[in-house]
Amino acid sequence: MQLSDPDGVGTSVSTAALDPGMLIAAPPADLSTDAEVMLRVKTGDQSAFDYLVQKYRRPMVSFMYRMARNSAAAEDLAQEVFLRVYRSRETYEASAKFTTWLYRIATNLAVNHARDTRHERPEVQVSLDEPDEETGTTLELPDGSLNAEQVMVRRERMLAIREKVEALPEQQKLAVIMHKYQQMDYKQIADVLKKSESATKSLLFRAYETLREQLKEFI
Repeated sequence: MQLSDPDGVGTSVSTAALDPGMLIAAPPADLSTDAEVMLRVKTGDQSAFDYLVQKYRRPMVSFMYRMARNSAAAEDLAQEVFLRVYRSRETYEASAKFTTWLYRIATNLAVNHARDTRHERPEVQVSLDEPDEETGTTLELPDGSLNAEQVMVRRERMLAIREKVEALPEQQKLAVIMHKYQQMDYKQIADVLKKSESATKSLLFRAYETLREQLKEFI
């Protein structure tokens, strides 16, 4: 698959790296961290770049979908993240965790996209094959103990949660998505948002208090 490349960088990402059905390959030999792999990318190692794309493609698409609420936009934005990673390879310094650097790029892209499309109607939807965040079951194949009414209630609950998260102030929304859906800890989120851990905890506390109040009927 060829990434769009208006600047003529000539970047290409192998089909295998972007194929969600492929198993994640082992990192290049003798490397134990993603930062070390990225340093290999810096030297021009295409296989190292393919490994990072393959490893983080799904998390990036998931993150972008929760920000953009549009499947096509999420795919495009995730692809743009990796294009920017590649373009920035020569200036990359392993001074922070690779994921921190990656999510800073993703966050900037997501925020800019949200601002550019704030007047457009979002694609509010619940994918039938997307697992419920708490139960791990899907709407298409619900737990056998649930009747039709309970499945409908679950669907309404999922929609309500996503709509309320979407309506949070920008920084709170980013923090909740990274904490709740990307399983990032306070320090990781603080590093991405360039805040202290205490400020990040306060941000998340306010966000969860707002959600708890607005979703009382579903709790």
